[in-house]
Amino acid sequence: MTDLVIRPLIAGEEHFFDKLIDPALPFFGSSYRELAARGEYRPEWTWIALRDDVVVARAAWWAGQHDTEPMILDWFDFTDSDAAVELLRIAGTKGEYALKLPAGWRDDPAVFAAASARIDAAVAGGYTPLVERYRYRWTPDCGLPERPGRLEFRPEPDNDVILDVFRRLTEGSLDAHARRLVAESGVEAAAQDDLDFLLWMPGPREWWRLAYTPDGELVGLAVPGRNHNDPVTGYIGVLPEHRGHGYAYDLLVEATHLLAAEGVDRIVASTDVPNLPMAKAFAKAGYPITEHRYDFV
Repeated sequence: MTDLVIRPLIAGEEHFFDKLIDPALPFFGSSYRELAARGEYRPEWTWIALRDDVVVARAAWWAGQHDTEPMILDWFDFTDSDAAVELLRIAGTKGEYALKLPAGWRDDPAVFAAASARIDAAVAGGYTPLVERYRYRWTPDCGLPERPGRLEFRPEPDNDVILDVFRRLTEGSLDAHARRLVAESGVEAAAQDDLDFLLWMPGPREWWRLAYTPDGELVGLAVPGRNHNDPVTGYIGVLPEHRGHGYAYDLLVEATHLLAAEGVDRIVASTDVPNLPMAKAFAKAGYPITEHRYDFV
């Protein structure tokens, strides 16, 4: 076997990412060239493994146009699993790994085998599975769910108020990322991370809404917005004392209406598979599952 060469991509080598290595898994999102042109993929964050000048493994880390560090590994494929593992070890595990899969990926033997190979390589290369997530895509054809009318929604421009809401939302949260950060760094760090992430998104800050009962009790937070590619429901959270009443649905419906009023042609959203109340709310609101994601840290 010839020697393996593992190195970052060199500008002008974008053609190495023009074709899928493993067609068993469908491709989601924009092309490598398109994201590279926007500055979201960069050569120094893109690694390849070659044998005889043939690419046998690839990995590309993504970040926003103005970010200075890679945020997430979202392109990882290979024909040589040993080379793929070595690539991750040499490149270093930066951020999380988001493995994008079709809905029902375990039901197709070819897709399941391809996904399992990537999972095994990621784990061997230094990543740890965290949670599986449903990804949704609402379009106007899905129909606009009727507002329940149980809550009043108000903008809140004060980030300190929002930060306090995030502190309260961490209690009993079903979100795996939040639970992990609370366990590792505490409630304050988890709350600040949620706020920082939503402020990082390019969606307008003035769209955020706090929800109240008619008596003025704070119920939760709904954050419609935009990420770097799509209109999104960036956050839906119900305070612990108001859980169990189906309010996540009310918050989701309000976020959907606010985005629809902006004339969007799609809304992308996601939730952890074990978060049954939120998954139920998405189903009730007419959001179809279009993708499955497996997150690693």
